[in-house]
Amino acid sequence: MSRPCSSKDQQEHDITTCRSNLFCNAQYWENLNNWIHCMCIVTFDLELGQVIEAIYPNDVKLLEQERSNICYLAFPDSNSGCMGDTQYHVRIRKGSNNNELQETRALRDYDRKSPMFLQTDKDYYWGSVYFRQVKDKNLPRGYFQKSIVLVTRLPFVNLFTEICALIAPEFFDSGKICMETVIKEINKWPPPVPGQVLHLPLLGVLFQTYIPNHVFKTTVPNIAAIDCAPAKAAAARSLILTSAFEGDLFKSLSSIMAHMHLLWELVLLSEPIVVMASSPTICSEIVHTLTAMIAPLKYCADHRPYFTIHDSEFKEYTMDGQSPPAVILGVTNPFFAKTLRHWPHIIRVADDGGPVGDSPKYKSKKSEGLKILDSKPGLYTQYKPFLHKDKVILKKLLRGVQTKRPGEVQTALIKRHLAELTESFMIPLERYIASLMPLQKTISPFKATPIPQLFNPDDFLATLNSAGPQLTTGIKGDWVGLYRRFFRSPNFSGWFRARYLELTNKLQSIQLQALSQADLTAWVRDKQEVEVVDMILRIRQKLEKSNLDDVPLEYSVQEMLHERINEITQTLPDDLRKILNKQS
Repeated sequence: MSRPCSSKDQQEHDITTCRSNLFCNAQYWENLNNWIHCMCIVTFDLELGQVIEAIYPNDVKLLEQERSNICYLAFPDSNSGCMGDTQYHVRIRKGSNNNELQETRALRDYDRKSPMFLQTDKDYYWGSVYFRQVKDKNLPRGYFQKSIVLVTRLPFVNLFTEICALIAPEFFDSGKICMETVIKEINKWPPPVPGQVLHLPLLGVLFQTYIPNHVFKTTVPNIAAIDCAPAKAAAARSLILTSAFEGDLFKSLSSIMAHMHLLWELVLLSEPIVVMASSPTICSEIVHTLTAMIAPLKYCADHRPYFTIHDSEFKEYTMDGQSPPAVILGVTNPFFAKTLRHWPHIIRVADDGGPVGDSPKYKSKKSEGLKILDSKPGLYTQYKPFLHKDKVILKKLLRGVQTKRPGEVQTALIKRHLAELTESFMIPLERYIASLMPLQKTISPFKATPIPQLFNPDDFLATLNSAGPQLTTGIKGDWVGLYRRFFRSPNFSGWFRARYLELTNKLQSIQLQALSQADLTAWVRDKQEVEVVDMILRIRQKLEKSNLDDVPLEYSVQEMLHERINEITQTLPDDLRKILNKQS
């Protein structure tokens, strides 16, 4: 017979029940989902290997493939020998039938307002990993091994790395109470709004950072100068991050600086690249930097900052007898030196990730018999660049190394140079695609919406003599050859699809504006009832579609369109009006 509960027992039971209900309430965590999908605690089980010990919030459902990938990516490869604390980041492919991911309104707004290269990816999560391995005689294997993996849809590598660095040590000391506090505090954060400075309090630290919007070239505001008195008063200290997503370009490229322009071409063309390093920290930083080299153009091919032999896509990426896919892999296991020896571009990084000399020549990679385990750090490739190097910037960076110029200054120089190079490459493409828009005078409110003309590579290349990259950059070379290769890459496909959709939506918007100002009462005079009803239904459909497809349409235009609908509805018989009103 069970004993009756005391008032104290009942109180503890009520608190536990309340906490359990709270952590299983998906609607309650909608604000949290604007920032993170979940946080996983991964530990080592003697019988099962790496397993997820807990998920916060505990109502989050992960598919078996997702759980498996998180488990294996949560620990550095056994050959890495990482002792102490190790941090790195990963990308995890979402399960094909995971219906748990209902995108929040705030994330849809974020994607609409952010630059393309910072938008979320419907097929992937980002994961920030904090792994601890220390000796512990009290445990069967003699080691404490545990990871925290913060899973998110947002590409804010820099911000979430710092957040993990704060959370993990606290968790290792205090356990699940810390995680529950973290979840509740993040759930109170404001949504990630591009173009705003954000103040994000967590465990007594105020994270302050800025998220750029689609006009990201505007000056970044002085984050420290923006007043947020209540948040600052509640925090023991502040941590200002000038960028939520950018890493240290100079640090990551220091070992391969002489090949910066060649690497820019490889990334631009979505060439297969493998980065081999001694730790997941180094390889994930370098992969992240490589994909950022072509910003503001989005890198549209796959990339895995850290990749293991247990990954669900391992066979897909390592099959013999086929051309390597368009992907950048970061690996630490020496097994990949043999498995990926046929890959055309291999970056071998020194154990400390540091410089390997300033030789301007890259090493010619032999496709057969490359002994990468015995080879020196460097870039191994047979790729012949289309463009010449900019020796001025390389000399400036080398001089900065010699004079011990601060790393953030070196990074700023690299970032500006690469951004200008990418923009010089993209400006002719942007100018040409704008010319594909039909003339505004051809857009009629009473006809079907016109579509942009198709992209014709030969027509574009014919414009380069008078409007090519030579107008904005001094770098010389075979620009035509580079563009031709670019047209066959996922980066071009991704950019073109996005820009074509923008043009299509713009045309929809222009036609809707024309329709809102048209005299439809005059139009209906010689029309049959079926034509009038069809016009009403088409306007309603266009309004609904404009909201779903993010067609840029001002509220005043929407109001005027509703007025036009009401005006022509009044010309119909009562029975038809009633039917249409019920359908609206």
